[in-house]
Amino acid sequence: MTQLPEVPPVGPEPTDVDLTGVRNFRDVGGLPTVDGSTVRYGRLYRSGHLAHATESDAAFLAGLGLHTIFDFRNAADHKLDGLDVELPGVRNVSIPLSDPADGAEFWRLVRDGNIQQLRSILADGKGTDRMVASYRSIIKDRTGEHSRVLHALAEDSVPALMHCAAGKDRAGLSVAVSLLAVGVRKEAIEADYLKSNDAHRRYKVRRSDTSAVGMSDEVMELLNPLFGARAEYLAAAFDTIDEIWGGTDRYLREGLKISDETRAKLRERLVEGA
Repeated sequence: MTQLPEVPPVGPEPTDVDLTGVRNFRDVGGLPTVDGSTVRYGRLYRSGHLAHATESDAAFLAGLGLHTIFDFRNAADHKLDGLDVELPGVRNVSIPLSDPADGAEFWRLVRDGNIQQLRSILADGKGTDRMVASYRSIIKDRTGEHSRVLHALAEDSVPALMHCAAGKDRAGLSVAVSLLAVGVRKEAIEADYLKSNDAHRRYKVRRSDTSAVGMSDEVMELLNPLFGARAEYLAAAFDTIDEIWGGTDRYLREGLKISDETRAKLRERLVEGA
């Protein structure tokens, strides 16, 4: 089991709440920056999809004063889970971070495959390798999308909520990139990311065969790399930044086209005392 890195206590989490139909919701406020500041509460939230939000969930979310919801799912995700519930006065921005055709057969087997098929695509580290490759690819190939997100946050899009399906991979990376841009410590970003493993936050695995055989311990073990948050996945993303751009500053400046002025605006919006 991965041990959480040591991060200094940063105070209460007033909006780290359990919602009925929305998984993995939390405020990333309170995370420490390298210069001793902290992320403001009530400015940036993360979660799983909002398609199954109950009436009380929607009322809570509407009360946060959100400006923008960033949905990083693709058309296949929307077909599977549905569109987000609409919140009055909140802008919804769809920025898919994966192609619905990419891995369609793989994900069909995850939902519908028998144990032999699951072993063929996930056993012997294949599931973990796939996730590591996915994180690397999103960082390398989705610079335009992440640039769009950061520019929107700097201009007018906070308070913001970022989500994908489970709220850990595509949203997790987008939150991580946003936090890197304002100088949050990497170990604090990792600690927040790993919270997605908490039992009450995890994405509910959906299988067509819900029998004891279809949801056996072996099946769950094979699927675990896909539905868990692992430090090695996030580390692969950070390593990709270092390998391609030589560090965070060049990644932001050259990869995402984020100017010093835009970074300063981001800090003003997201960091205490900036």
